[in-house]
Amino acid sequence: ARPMTSIFFPADFTGDAYQYALYYTSFWLVFVYVQLVGHMLHSYMRSLGQVNVVLWITLFVSAVRVVATILLVPVMHIRGAYLGQVISWAADAVVSIVMVNVFAFALALLLTRGLRGTNLFRSVFFMPNLIGGIVLGYIWSLLINGVLAFWGVDITYSATYGFWGLILLNNWQLIGYMMVIYIAGLQNIPGELIEAAAIDGASSFKALWRVKIPLVMPSLTICTFLTLTNSFKMFDQNLALTAGAPERSTQMLALNIYQTFYGRSGWQGVGQAKAVLFFLLVALLAFVQLRLTRSREVDA
Repeated sequence: ARPMTSIFFPADFTGDAYQYALYYTSFWLVFVYVQLVGHMLHSYMRSLGQVNVVLWITLFVSAVRVVATILLVPVMHIRGAYLGQVISWAADAVVSIVMVNVFAFALALLLTRGLRGTNLFRSVFFMPNLIGGIVLGYIWSLLINGVLAFWGVDITYSATYGFWGLILLNNWQLIGYMMVIYIAGLQNIPGELIEAAAIDGASSFKALWRVKIPLVMPSLTICTFLTLTNSFKMFDQNLALTAGAPERSTQMLALNIYQTFYGRSGWQGVGQAKAVLFFLLVALLAFVQLRLTRSREVDA
């Protein structure tokens, strides 16, 4: 069976990668533009009391949505094969963002208290970020499989093992890097504010919650963005650790796109279309994340 077939594509259509990507990119740009312009005209005409014009604009925007639904018939195949990877990636991204930032911030707090050997600890924690993803994947594959061998299984035995293996690898690689950014943010907090909070009777927890965390929000914005984008880009670690096994249940989006494009003859267009959708998803989530975190930043 051919990869793409619908009422808009002949049965023998395989699709050129760039034409297919251009089709969907252009379609989504036009669709979003029509929706935005339609809603702006709707609000403007409603404010002028033009009821008939508002009705026609509403019908037009609704018609565009119906046509969009019909035109997306050929992407249903992508959605079916893509949905599992999207869910796996979303779960991995959420857990990684929370764990990496929590542990990195906790380490930054410890290493800004003037402990002996602070510089050594910073170097040791930062070192995993200097190791390539393929090497990290094979190292952790050996370690995890060595532990699981006591039960007669390996990391590809269950999707649960693979999922937490990827989480562990991602945390070990990124925590040190994010820790350095948090340390820079904590050291930038004026000491007078901490002293004023202590004089006012604030406990260590209240000083942390009311003073330190709001003032390190710029660092949190950067770290959240970097963690999010690194979760998007997880390819070499995924390939070396599990290669998507078992049955592609631990296959992240980047690896899925790669194997779709290069792993099946005649599916280059499908792989390119997935890459376009992937780009739009990354851009949207990164934009929302930056807006949400920047809105909570305060000046020292």
